[in-house]
Amino acid sequence: MPGTVLVGTQWGDEGKGKVTDFLAPNYDYVVRFQGGNNAGHTVIHGKTKLALHLIPSGIIHDDVVSVIGNGVVVDPRVLIQEMSELEAQGIDCSGLKISGNAHVIMPYHLLLDGASERRLGDNKIGTTKRGIGPCYQDKYERCGIRVQDLVDEKIFREKLEAVVPLKNDILMKVYGFEAYELPTVEEILDEYLALARVIAPHVVDASPLLNDALREGKDILFEGAQATQLDIDHGTYPFVTSSNCTAGGACTGTGVGPTKIDRVLGIAKAYMTRVGSGPFPTELFDEDGEKLGTVGHEFGVTTGRKRRCGWYDAVIIKYAADVNGLTDIALTKLDVLSCMETIKICVAYEADGVRYETVPGSQTAFHHAKPVYEEMPGWNCDITGCKTFDELPQAAKDYVARLEELAGVRISIITVGPDRDQTILNGWEL
Repeated sequence: MPGTVLVGTQWGDEGKGKVTDFLAPNYDYVVRFQGGNNAGHTVIHGKTKLALHLIPSGIIHDDVVSVIGNGVVVDPRVLIQEMSELEAQGIDCSGLKISGNAHVIMPYHLLLDGASERRLGDNKIGTTKRGIGPCYQDKYERCGIRVQDLVDEKIFREKLEAVVPLKNDILMKVYGFEAYELPTVEEILDEYLALARVIAPHVVDASPLLNDALREGKDILFEGAQATQLDIDHGTYPFVTSSNCTAGGACTGTGVGPTKIDRVLGIAKAYMTRVGSGPFPTELFDEDGEKLGTVGHEFGVTTGRKRRCGWYDAVIIKYAADVNGLTDIALTKLDVLSCMETIKICVAYEADGVRYETVPGSQTAFHHAKPVYEEMPGWNCDITGCKTFDELPQAAKDYVARLEELAGVRISIITVGPDRDQTILNGWEL
């Protein structure tokens, strides 16, 4: 298994951190390939729950090399804080690798992100205001600052002197900031050069590192953040993130070619959640939605925002299977549905008199989409102690089988609780 890509299939928060943590000991490298600290992956270390925002979930395993790829945007302040917090828990971060080609989130990116959201008002995207979008904008405008620039004082100063006056001018003229509210070149240098000294030992040329590892027969797990419906190209635009969260992003975000990848594992929650703005056809506004949120502890790892909850949307999962080329699905939080007498599955949409068996290509149609449901009986019993698929109640097995049939992809991993050992292998070979 040279390369395995792990991606979210819904709107994020599917449990990617737990699945990565479960699989990581069987890999030599775990590589984060896109996004920034707008993502949050929860893993369990001993009896401690850890929230990781930038560092790959493999970091808690001593024998796994963790790499932040070039497709990630890095806030060095957040990165160093996260490393310190992990080290306080006895987790060694000395082996962490960071691609020199990853872009750096600067103070003006955070200011621009927050100001832009405020200006949009009711039309806001729902960003985390962590500077992710503005940093990616600079990347594609070719005026971004990369990690390799950050650790080269001469280059760093030259780039700052070119870009900071432009950014401050925008912040003053467009968003109404006063000059005294904005950081100067020297202020940024004072702070960021100190951060650079901490980061410098971790900086590598990641693409050769990873390709050499694959040639040596090493196994690599590529860890995605966010999810398919938040992908900048394939998600519910404009209510998306600023990077490619789909499987193809693993190649562009690390410098490893697609022929080196042989498995794509999609993570799907047994129901649906979404944080922030945007369409959500199966969203519930009743007691069932409240129950899913309460039992499932549906609050964002990064933002703490309450998640919108709804029934499982098989249309979106089938779309994710196509866009990502899924070979397998990991179904998470199946245990949460134990609280339901009956369970609904969205199998199609209706919009303006038209039935859709796949995600509509028209943004307007998706916004107007109403779910077409099938209903299945619940199982009304605790499944958190089940260790094999056969131990699940028949109604739970029927539910999983129906989701597998609708996706056209095998469900080879099932989680029935938050702990690492509450994971059922249903055909996945470690």
